[in-house]
Amino acid sequence: MLSAFGRAFRTPDLRRKLLFTLGIITIFRLGAFIPSPGVNYQNVQQCLSSGQTAGGLYQLVNLFSGGALLQVSIFALGIMPYITASIIVQLLRVVIPRFQQLYEEGASGQSKLTQYTRYLTIALGLLNATTLVSLARSGQLLPGCALPIIPDSSVITTILLIITLTAGTGLIMWMGELVTEKGVGNGMSLLIFTSIAATFPTSLGAIWSSQGPGTFFMVLAIGLVTVGLVVFVEQSQRRVPVQYAKRMIGRRTVGGTSTYIPIKVNMAGVIPVIFASSMLYLPGLISQFNQPRAGEPLQPWVEWINNNLTRGDHPIYMALYFAMIVFFTYFYVAITFNPEEVSDNMKKYGGFIPGIRAGKPTADYLQYVLSRITLPGALYLGFVALIPLVALVLINANQNFPFGGTSILIMVGVGLETVKQIDAQLQQRHYEGLLR
Repeated sequence: MLSAFGRAFRTPDLRRKLLFTLGIITIFRLGAFIPSPGVNYQNVQQCLSSGQTAGGLYQLVNLFSGGALLQVSIFALGIMPYITASIIVQLLRVVIPRFQQLYEEGASGQSKLTQYTRYLTIALGLLNATTLVSLARSGQLLPGCALPIIPDSSVITTILLIITLTAGTGLIMWMGELVTEKGVGNGMSLLIFTSIAATFPTSLGAIWSSQGPGTFFMVLAIGLVTVGLVVFVEQSQRRVPVQYAKRMIGRRTVGGTSTYIPIKVNMAGVIPVIFASSMLYLPGLISQFNQPRAGEPLQPWVEWINNNLTRGDHPIYMALYFAMIVFFTYFYVAITFNPEEVSDNMKKYGGFIPGIRAGKPTADYLQYVLSRITLPGALYLGFVALIPLVALVLINANQNFPFGGTSILIMVGVGLETVKQIDAQLQQRHYEGLLR
């Protein structure tokens, strides 16, 4: 393994790409600690050291920003606006026929969709920046702390802060695209990977100081087992065999080859977990806007939401979280994988599944295989996402428990894809890859 890394850095082209990627990651992490204009950095650190932080969706966004959100740094919004914009544009392909036409046009159409994603990212960044500034000024971002995060509440300071946060989102998007173009791996995914990995030392240190070395090493053992299982499932796939008939084109015979359609067990990735977390945050947000005035009783439905849907260790919260992950897994897979489109493409190029007729029978067969293999993938996502919540009950860890949920799914997925890309580039030059 060490010799393989040595070969990677001895190759001039690959070394340049790796160093460029590491440089962008370094700049990204430095931006997470530069405070935004008008923010009192000392007060923020005192509030964070007290352990009183917001939960729900803010924890998810804070995870994706590498802890920059709750510090209100220039990169506080992180990559979350781009992720949301990408998901929205992908879902709009089902609703808006023009988007689907652009997707089917190839590289030119997809570049247009990428441009729409950039515009939407800036718009969402502006909206999220306004929300973040409002929460910070009102004290709801860190509700357990009475110190002012933004002492100067003038209009000029507020506008400057919103512009800075929005510009930070645009800069992160630009850096991610630079890594994709000139570095190694997918830039956006690597920035998310960096943000999540940056929270691991703090989370493990908190477990060591609060629970002791016994619990710490038990968490490490559980983490290693979880990573192994996640790698196994992420690499698992159902290979549907496809045979292409021989055709005569001029004097040449083409076709007659055998291949397969790889249908992954977890085709949805981490998107269902993000959807479920976002949806479960909405009831708590609605209850915040329906708090009674002084002297008035709390409404029963608001009290029920506060007791059952705002705490991750509650059984009702866990059950709803698990059920919504299963639902969104089926929903997202149905949108991203179209059996009829795959069947039509196979028929166009003379391909068929052995024993299955071309056309509608092939589409029905693919739909049958997809529905069967999505069930274990959905259950797997649900169980992995519940690991931090179970840890919250068993060892009183916070919801940023390092080995589980969104963090471990993203880190393993991005790590595998990046290693595969480095391995492929090494094989082009040395006939030996990173992995043997």
